[in-house]
Amino acid sequence: MPPNAPALTPEQCEAFGAEMDALRQRIVSDLGAEDAEYIRQVVRVQRALEVTGRGLLFAGFLPPVWLGGVAALSLSKILDNMEIGHNVLHGQYDWLRDEALNSQTFEMDIVAPAELWKRSHNFGHHTYTNIVGKDRDIGYWILRLTPEQRWSPYYLGNPVYAALLSVIFQWGVMLHDLEAERVLSGEKGWDEVSSDAKKMAAKSLRQVGKDYVLFPALTGPLAPLTFAGNASANLIRNLWGFSIIFCGHFPDDVVTFTEEEAANESRGQWYVRQLLGSANITGSKLFHLLSGNLSHQIEHHLFPDIPARRYSQIAEEVRDTCRRYGLPYNTGPLHRQLGSVARKLVRLALPGGGPGGKHTETPATKNQAA
Repeated sequence: MPPNAPALTPEQCEAFGAEMDALRQRIVSDLGAEDAEYIRQVVRVQRALEVTGRGLLFAGFLPPVWLGGVAALSLSKILDNMEIGHNVLHGQYDWLRDEALNSQTFEMDIVAPAELWKRSHNFGHHTYTNIVGKDRDIGYWILRLTPEQRWSPYYLGNPVYAALLSVIFQWGVMLHDLEAERVLSGEKGWDEVSSDAKKMAAKSLRQVGKDYVLFPALTGPLAPLTFAGNASANLIRNLWGFSIIFCGHFPDDVVTFTEEEAANESRGQWYVRQLLGSANITGSKLFHLLSGNLSHQIEHHLFPDIPARRYSQIAEEVRDTCRRYGLPYNTGPLHRQLGSVARKLVRLALPGGGPGGKHTETPATKNQAA
């Protein structure tokens, strides 16, 4: 464990892990009709929003109608990506044996192919969470998000790069899967690069064709307005997804690890790393739904394959367990977590980077201690 992580004995780590295993098993044993009805209802709402949004854009010459169409389509894309796509691709609903909700066949409404997304996210990110040099989500190869990343003058643009990435986030996620650093090091051969690039081209052409050719053409003389509406919905989804995801791992007090610190870790230590490497966001039920329940990033990283609707049900129990073991539980409202990420991006644009990545008590952990 890093020196800035809470000190637990090996026995305490294993006891914590055993409690998490028992909690997971209890939820898995309870999965059933309510979980199935929930995700199918979310899919019905998402489809209704998409039909409504695209339908309203047929009357987009009226500004209020155009705005309504953009709002409905944005919500549709957010639900598709966050509560449905992300969670289905984690295999959270494979037990339903429903092809429409199966991780092997589902495709999200983004340009990144599901096959490549699962490789980098489900395996790369969730296996090596917050291990510098192994978790490729730390900085997405273009940002400096921990002092352990060596500084260079390039990082003076850290906040600018992050702002640009938020605007084109779905494209950034797709290109991230090319694994440019492995290509440059020679670890990834050109045959593999070519195979991945073909899959990306096929998926992105399908997405671009749908949003920027087919549906604009269907609205005839309103095509420019429909084009703008679809682009606006994609932009809103990009900004929302970037904000939720960056608040899940990059606020201050989230701990990063070296490869040596994570080597030969036990199951209990794996749970502790997932906990220390994640952060939650507080909010309403609607907020949690629109975040894909990634507002419960801690519970998601502890149990990535159980339906996300369950995270809010177990959050207090996880938090209480952390309290008993003296482990921090990083949570706070969106504005505070996002502000913390923004300050870190600015701080780490400069050499050193100050206390980023060091565990210091937040008001949330202070409350727990009390």
